[in-house]
Amino acid sequence: MVNVIYSNKIIKANGDIAAENKRFLEEKGVVLLNLVSAPGAGKTTLLEKTLPLLVDKFKVAVIEGDIYTTQDAERIAQAGAEVVQINTEGACHLDAVMIREAIKQLTVEELDLIIVENIGNLVCPAEFDLGGDVKVVVGSVTEGMDKPTKYPLAFKEAAIAVITKTDLLPYVEFNLGAYIDTLFKLNPNIKIFPVSSTKEEGIEEWCQLIGRLIWKKRRSMNVL
Repeated sequence: MVNVIYSNKIIKANGDIAAENKRFLEEKGVVLLNLVSAPGAGKTTLLEKTLPLLVDKFKVAVIEGDIYTTQDAERIAQAGAEVVQINTEGACHLDAVMIREAIKQLTVEELDLIIVENIGNLVCPAEFDLGGDVKVVVGSVTEGMDKPTKYPLAFKEAAIAVITKTDLLPYVEFNLGAYIDTLFKLNPNIKIFPVSSTKEEGIEEWCQLIGRLIWKKRRSMNVL
């Protein structure tokens, strides 16, 4: 006898838990951002530059996803945020159950923002909802021009695209304008932020957007 497990049932079960996560965070007035990217796009470095501009104004926690090790989580902790590490030990993405368990380790009532740094992968994380407010796709100029067309789901589902390592534009074959045009063709409503974490260019604008998301949530909760 062969037991068959259909992937659409797994996705649906994950979606049910994601909806529970979203309801819980809505009740607490907490914004959750889900950062996805290919390996090496610069998510961790982006967060290292982002968090110091946020932690003085807001209470922030990071859920750090990695297959093995706590290396990225240790870097993020130095930036001043509370960190929960998830090691998937082989799985190529985080799912809603993992996030639910990680949230239990946080004092959610005291938080304004949770940032999830997902596993470096543009395939599986695009399919698994975590129950967050906003999905952010991070792509670097060093990855080339083809990531949006090769992995369109990640870019279609994201509300925000952060284009990292723009300080390297003079040294790589990357047409920023054409890349942005491709993003808008896939997702006309996407918000785009070119940044250089190394030179801290565009970081303040990116942080201002996060701040607006938090204030919007607070207004909806009538806590201002």
